[in-house]
This record gives sequence, structure tokens and C-alpha cells, in this order.
Amino acid sequence: MLLCASRFGSSLAFMVHAGSLPATMRAWGMSGGEAGGIQTAFNAGYALSLVLSSWFADSLGAKRVFLWSSGASALTGLAFALFARSPDSALLLFALLGLTQGGTYAPSIMLVAQGVPAERRGAAVGWLLGAGSLGYFASIALAAGLSERLGYEAAFVACGLGPLLALLVAAPGLRGRPNRIAGARTQALRGAFRFLADRRSLLLTAGYTTHCWELLGMWAWLPAFLTASLSGSGGATAQGLWIAGAIHLSGFLSSLTMGKASDRLGRRAVLVAMGGLGAACSLTIGWMETLPVWLILPVAALYGFSALGDSPVLSTAMTESVEPGSLGAALAVRSILGFGAGGVAPLAVGLVLDGATGSGLGSGWGWGFALLGVGGGLAAVCAALLPADRPLPSPRS
Repeated sequence: MLLCASRFGSSLAFMVHAGSLPATMRAWGMSGGEAGGIQTAFNAGYALSLVLSSWFADSLGAKRVFLWSSGASALTGLAFALFARSPDSALLLFALLGLTQGGTYAPSIMLVAQGVPAERRGAAVGWLLGAGSLGYFASIALAAGLSERLGYEAAFVACGLGPLLALLVAAPGLRGRPNRIAGARTQALRGAFRFLADRRSLLLTAGYTTHCWELLGMWAWLPAFLTASLSGSGGATAQGLWIAGAIHLSGFLSSLTMGKASDRLGRRAVLVAMGGLGAACSLTIGWMETLPVWLILPVAALYGFSALGDSPVLSTAMTESVEPGSLGAALAVRSILGFGAGGVAPLAVGLVLDGATGSGLGSGWGWGFALLGVGGGLAAVCAALLPADRPLPSPRS
């Protein structure tokens, strides 16, 4: 429970840029490309920290890496809250925040894998990622509401304190937990490349890569799209809650339900369904800009549900496909590919928006989200090509 609470605190800082985006674009006079570049800088730092933390978790222990990263994230969260006051400073400090955040994610999944049997692991990872989704909800709600009412500075401070809260919760939560060292670094190096020779692991890695493209691009730009669509529909705080709820409460629900569903129905079936549904939402929502709010919000909620629903299943399936001594290295390789692709997605969508506006083609939301839908479609294809798997036996049986 404390590990999940820590995941919630870390996630409070994750969506602060996306939630404050309308306010910062006005205050700083940013273009879509500049705004997307800040999120891409965070994603790049996050990807690098995922790689390093996953890699060294095998040789140093997941618990040790997790706690070190939690401390570093607390410091960078405070630095961003206090000193990000221009596009340049925000890009640098948000990148540093991303550089420390990754170590709170992959090692926490490894800690779950070490302590939960396979027949309940999907649900356990779902709870962990669900706590993160609640943090994203709070991050979007605070950032969108406070930035419009009190200014983006207040939003940055409120969300930047989240990683400090995470550290204060994580330390006592892991006090009695052993720091397991799975294997030597040389073994991790061999394992990092050996797992790619396995068909299931290769397809899971490819599916994760395309999944990240869609998910990270959606997280960066859907709040701004919904803000534009909800303009005039209540106050800023109400809008922030609607936006956050549509994206991240639905993601919280999907993390809880899809992880458990994969325990009962099999990993492949859930991955195919979520990938296909996410692609359909990406190809649809951008063209709904002028439709009534009561039509847009349900689609946005379904989008948040489907785009995140395969996350716990992909992570759980990877822990089952790779031997424990090489799991950290395998997650590192997966992070390079996944967040390498997902890291440039916000920038790509921003450039599409700028290009559409400059060419007189309207806002460009439809084309931007359609670009993200390519990732969801490819994720569904990778899942469909996975070897058939059977539901795991329940704890009772």
C-alpha cells in the first residue's frame, strides 16, 4: 500500500506541463513545437533514467535504486516548482525531473514481481499503475485548475511537491524489504540481448514501443484539446476536473481491471482489445472538436481507458518472459525503444498542429491524433502475433 502511495506522489509532477499548457503557452508565447519540445525533453530524460535504473537494478538491487531515485526526484521536483519560469528554464528543469523519475517506475515493477506470484501479478501491477493514474488525475486537475485561477506558478509548486511526498512515504514502506540482487552486470548484458531472440519477448517489446508512441503523445496533447473544447463550459477548476477525470480516472480503472482481466483471460486477448480500441479512439477524437461536450468527454474517457489498459499487461507479460536475473536489463532495452519512440510523439504532434495552422487547414487536431493512432494499431498487430496463452489458475484452484 505504501509503495502504491509513493507511486501516486511521484506521478503528481508527471502531468504538470500538460495540465498547465494553455496558461504557459499564453504567458510565454510558445508555439506548438516549443510546447511539445518541453514535454519531449522530459520524456527523453525519463527514457534515459528508465534505462539506467532498470539496468543497474539487477546488479545494485531494485530497492536501492528505487530509493535513490525517489530522493533525486524530490530535489528536481522542487527545483522545477521554484525556478521554471520561461520556455528555456522549463525545458531544462523538466528534463532533469524526467531524468530522476524513471527510477521510481521500473524498479517498483521489479519489486512487485519479486513478491507476488504469477497468478496474481497482473492485478498487483495494475494496482501499482492505477495509483500512478490517480496521481496523473490529481496532477492534471491541480495544474489545469490552479494555472487558470492563480497562475501557472501556483500549479508548478503544488505538483512539484509530489515527489517529496513520495520519498517520505517510500522510505518507511520499504524498511523491512530485502534488497535482492538478481545478477551480475555482465549477466545482465548477455540477458539484455538474449531475450530479443525469443518471439514472445520481441513482440512484447515492439508492442510496448508502439504503445508508448500513442500513450505519451495522448497524455501531452489531449488536455490542451479538451481545454479548447471545454472553453465556456464552467470555471477553470471545473474544466480541470473534467479533463483529468476523462483521461486519468478512466486510466486508473483500466489499470485495475485490465491487469486482473489478463490473469483470467490471458495476456494476448487483453492486449489485442486495448490496442485496437486505442487506435480507434486516436483516429476519431481529433475530428470531434466542434461537437458538443457531452459527446467528446465519453470518447476521451474511453481513450484514456484503452491507451493505458495494456500498460500493466505488457509489464506483467515481460516479467514472465524473461528470467529474473536479466529482467532489469530487458526492461532497460524496452525503455530505450519505447520511450525513444514515445518521447518524440509530443513534438511530432506539435509540428503537425503548427503545419496545419500555417497551411490554413484548421487546428490540425484530427491529423495530430491520427498520427498517434498508428501506434495503437501496430500494438494490436504485435499482440495478435503473440503465441497463444492460457489463463493462469486462480489462487483458490
